[in-house]
Amino acid sequence: MKIPENLLYHPEHTWARVEGGLCVVGITDFAQQELGDVIFVELPDVGKMVKTGGVFGSVESAKSVSDLFSPLSGEVAEVNSALLDSPEMINDDPYGEGWVMKVKFTEPPSKGALLDSEGYAAALADK
Repeated sequence: MKIPENLLYHPEHTWARVEGGLCVVGITDFAQQELGDVIFVELPDVGKMVKTGGVFGSVESAKSVSDLFSPLSGEVAEVNSALLDSPEMINDDPYGEGWVMKVKFTEPPSKGALLDSEGYAAALADK
């Protein structure tokens, strides 16, 4: 299981990466492994306001449907519409091509509110 060091993690298995004034958000490798083969992704609308810890969409697999929790607050600036036709991109590349949304944040994500890679790995070990 991959846990890149350059990302911040929400305890509900989403990640955040700041790129300029936007933050790219996706689900973790752990989450996609637990879900199994992703068959559908519900994306938020561009312009929607999201809050840290709030539900912004969902992913469906053959096993279950899971809510997606935002790792930060802000306005959805872009969604990965390629996931509508190819939701398996989340399984294939959760930290790259399988990103879910980009958020114009009100405050940048911080290590105080989110976990670094070591903290996320420790949280997984506690499960």
